[in-house]
Order: sequence, then C-alpha cells, then structure tokens
Amino acid sequence: MVDAGIGVHGVSTDHDVFRLPDLWQLHLYNYEGALSLGQSVHRIRPGHVSLVPPNTEVHFHYRGRSEHFYAHLRLYDGGTPRVVPVMQDAAVESTRLAELLRHAVTAMPTSPSRATAEVWAALWRVAELPRGDGAGRHHPFVATAQAYVEERLASPLSVPDVARAVGISHTHLTRVFRAETGLTVVAYIRHRRLQRARHLLLSSTLSITAIAAAVGIVDLQAFNKASRRELGASPREVRAGRARGNRNEDRPGTPRPRTASAPRATRDRSGPSSGETAPTPTPWSP
Repeated sequence: MVDAGIGVHGVSTDHDVFRLPDLWQLHLYNYEGALSLGQSVHRIRPGHVSLVPPNTEVHFHYRGRSEHFYAHLRLYDGGTPRVVPVMQDAAVESTRLAELLRHAVTAMPTSPSRATAEVWAALWRVAELPRGDGAGRHHPFVATAQAYVEERLASPLSVPDVARAVGISHTHLTRVFRAETGLTVVAYIRHRRLQRARHLLLSSTLSITAIAAAVGIVDLQAFNKASRRELGASPREVRAGRARGNRNEDRPGTPRPRTASAPRATRDRSGPSSGETAPTPTPWSP
C-alpha cells in the first residue's frame, strides 16, 4: 500500500485525465459520471467500484463535485490469478467496501500496515463480486452453507441441519453444493474438519484426543479413519510429518500474501488508470 484517501474532483473542471505509471488503483465511487479508456466507456454510479492497472490513461467525466475513496498500491505476481472487470456495481457490498476503505484512510498516517490489511480485505471482496457471466462470488446458498459449517466444525453437523440454516431443502442444497464445489456436503464437512485437525496436529501441542474433539469427531477410531481417508495418514503420522501435503495448509485457490510493513508515502491526489480487464489482487506485499 502506498496511499489511501478521498479524492474530490469536478470542482473546477468536468474532465480529468489520469495515469499513474507504477501503481494500481482501487476506487469506490459516490457520484455519477463516466470513465473512458480508449474506445471503452464505463458508467460511474454511487456504489460502483473500479480496479485499474498501472500506466494506463483514463479519462474521467464529472457532473459537478465528485468524491470517491481511493487506494494506490503495488501488486506482485504469485498465487491464484483472478480477472475482474474494470468497473463493477458493488451493490449491497458497497457499504462494507466503504467501511473498509474508510478504515484504511484513517489508519494510513499512523498505521500503514493496518491500512494495507483493510485494503487487502476490500480487494478480495471486489474479486468475488458476482458478475453477469456467472463468475465471481459463490452461489449464495453455498456461501451461506460454508459459513455455517466453518462456525460449527466442533459441533455435530448434518446435511438437514445445514439446509435448515440456509433455508432450502436438503435435496436443493445437495444439488447446488455439488455443482458449485464438486463435493457433497458431507465430504466438504469432513474435508474442512481434517484440514483444521492437520493444522492443530502440526502447529499445536494439543493431544490427539483434544484435537479430535475440537474438530467435532469425538470418537478416536472415527477420527483415525477420517484422517487416513482425507490426509493419507493417521493423526500420529501427520504430527510426525509423514502425511501427504503436510506443509500446504491453505485451502485450494487461496493465495498467501507476503507479510511486510507498508511504507508511508506522500499523499497523491487521487486519479485512476485502467485497462479493459484487470487481474485482481494476487499475493502482494506493499
């Protein structure tokens, strides 16, 4: 993260041209206008968000005083690539994005690393906004089911329980969940429980009995069987480092950000640059 702030435009002119040679720009808009790059024109409306790459000339057209949140940052290669449109309607997510960027703006002068964390969270939300082509965020039923499971891994879980929490039938949940993830709900629950168990086996001194209880499999024989099925080894073997993939604990598709302190920089006047489509945040350090 290099800078974050609130840009104010359209006061003395109704047209600006911006280009930042080295920095990506994330903008959340609170006005109506237009953004153009080359022959492409994107409407700006309150709640729209843009992510644009470095060294691209962008024209902004205003209809009077125009304010937006902005973050200027560097992104580095690595992790799982994502592609997003230059401009998206954040819709109901715009409130949460505004909260994250407001925190980034206020944290930037005294805690750049906190500002970086807030912007990172915002970037992930932008990357997962639902799109008309079906890309972006998971099916809402699936996302709700996964969140329910994550919060209750230590408790008894059944497919009917999850379906009731989501508000759909057992059959409907089974169908959409498998279509979205390639797994049954039962297989997903087992996978997440054993991923958490592997983390605890490798990273803590908890007993195997305590770890089994912590992931909702209180019967040690069942825990041992599930561990062999999911991790390819018994819990003792996992702890000893003999299971497959022991050091790759991240969920598939989740890139790891490199950790570093974000440097402070002189605050720029906001102004975006762009391209027709832009890869979303890959693992990056400020």
